[in-house]
Amino acid sequence: MMRFYLKKIGFYLVALFAALTLNFAIPRLMPGDPVSAVLTRLASRGGTVAPETREAITAMLGQGGGNIFQQYIDYLKNIFTGNWGVSVTYFPNQVTTSIASALPWTICLVGTTTIISFFVQQALGIWAGWRRGGAFDNIISPVSTIFQAVPYFWLALIFIWVFARTLHWFPQSGGYNYREVVPGFTWEFFSSAVKYAILPALTILVSSLGMGVVGMRNMMVSTLSEDYIVTAEAKGLSPKRIMMCYAARNAVLPSISGFGTSIGAVVGGSLLTEQVFSYPGVGQMLLQAVTSNDYALMQGIFLIITVTVLVVNFIIDLLYGIIDPRTRQQD
Repeated sequence: MMRFYLKKIGFYLVALFAALTLNFAIPRLMPGDPVSAVLTRLASRGGTVAPETREAITAMLGQGGGNIFQQYIDYLKNIFTGNWGVSVTYFPNQVTTSIASALPWTICLVGTTTIISFFVQQALGIWAGWRRGGAFDNIISPVSTIFQAVPYFWLALIFIWVFARTLHWFPQSGGYNYREVVPGFTWEFFSSAVKYAILPALTILVSSLGMGVVGMRNMMVSTLSEDYIVTAEAKGLSPKRIMMCYAARNAVLPSISGFGTSIGAVVGGSLLTEQVFSYPGVGQMLLQAVTSNDYALMQGIFLIITVTVLVVNFIIDLLYGIIDPRTRQQD
């Protein structure tokens, strides 16, 4: 068992190192640089920028550390010491401060919706597989397949047109009613934030349903043909007990394993959803960072997303080894 866990830890450490390296390289392959972006802003406000100003900004943004290898070493040091640099987009704020202001919005939206979506997927898939060939199965399976093929942003636009522009049930964009509510730990702010989050959450929920319903339904159908299910039925056990304790308990194992993988797809889709709804999360911040050539902010957001996906997958792998001991024997 210890060998199993050590192999998993080693695998994810290598994956983390690869993610950090890509996180460093990708922004630098883009055209432009953050120093020029800051100088352009300063020049548009105050005319000519002195050479010493450029040197100061270059040093402040961490772009003057010698060759690319030295920049990479400094980048790794800063990552683990919490010095993620200064954001060009929100100059002169630190990257950590900027991300901290947007991260709670995305965590509440994506985290809550992903957990709810997972349980809804399993419940619908279990019932469709148990009632295979019935009316519910004939409806939910094709509908789930259709929603699986629908892009996030297209569904978001449809929901805006129906629920915001036509029915006027929910706000079209934003995170809360900034005209009437002041952010804080108050009921007015909380209720306003929930109202503004319903449409983005509904978009993520509906779009992600197709990822698990069909898979769980097929696993249930396959599990119901196993010998131990036939034996349980021959013993006269109740259908409810057979469905939940024998069939669903074993059929859900691949879904638990795939939950970590689906996190990446949900996070990626939520970034597009935040753009459509102008939701004040890390997706909206990432777009502004890309348009401003903000290396530091892009790296910080990519790092948060990558580490989140890796940590979730790592925890699921460890739990899966406890739930299904056969995986430890195979490794």
